[in-house]
Amino acid sequence: MVENAETAFAPRLPAMILAGGLSRRMGGGDKCLLPLGGRPVLGHVIDRVRPQVAALALNANGDAARFARFNLPVVADDAADFAGPLAGILAALDWVRRAHPSALAVLTVPADTPFLPRDLAAQLTAAGAPAVARSAGRIHPVVGLWPLELEPGLRKALREEGLRKVEEWTARLVPGVVDFAAAPIDPFFNINTPEDLKRAEALA
Repeated sequence: MVENAETAFAPRLPAMILAGGLSRRMGGGDKCLLPLGGRPVLGHVIDRVRPQVAALALNANGDAARFARFNLPVVADDAADFAGPLAGILAALDWVRRAHPSALAVLTVPADTPFLPRDLAAQLTAAGAPAVARSAGRIHPVVGLWPLELEPGLRKALREEGLRKVEEWTARLVPGVVDFAAAPIDPFFNINTPEDLKRAEALA
């Protein structure tokens, strides 16, 4: 943890939206591009996150042109085997080190969570870094604030240890945990299946 964390992290805090998964339960493709309330799910995520941070990018693999309409830097994983959210977090750390060298940490969120809290960055930075979100007793390890100093250890865990579960990595860090109210809508409701998308439509 960093003392006076909000002052240290918030003014220069960049964020990355993680959309590098394979969306198997949705039948493949980019679930973040599916329509929700007349526009892509990703548009909702961007609207929630962009006002909270100094810079925003998207982690996605494949042809970046399909995201051109969102006017975000698109950063691919440097792992060839779709190593999951951990590869996305590593991509976020690498991107910040290159593009925003004055930043001390990066916020990450999934691309399929359209109801994210509007005070997410403030709450996590107040807790220090690393920190993760929790709602209804469930930790959401991809919704986190990560200090850049974690990059070498995460790279080693991915490449040398074959680590793939984000929960195992965060357990090693013993991050701060920030609770968010789950009513009337859980802000970390994520869209994994067609049924989830229908429910999100009803919630929206």
